Amino acid sequence: MKALLPALFAGALLAGCSSADRPALEPIPGSITYGGKPRTKLTKSPVGSVVYNQFYNGTGQRVEETYILQPDRSLKLVRREIGPDFPD
Repeated sequence: MKALLPALFAGALLAGCSSADRPALEPIPGSITYGGKPRTKLTKSPVGSVVYNQFYNGTGQRVEETYILQPDRSLKLVRREIGPDFPD
């Protein structure tokens, strides 16, 4: 019984660590997929390729985005970091 209790507690903690509950990132002005699909098709890149995009938003902050190429050749936005132009 003593060995079962820590295992159950650890399982309950790990169940709360799911990233599936996060909402999908929405494109913002400057994103590759903002306003629909990108202008060019990535036909020669293998599925699962990573595409990076950097731009400045309307307030002058640097935005870095990461996309993954899906089997239907669309880009899925998986990460976005917004920070100052010149970090301290």
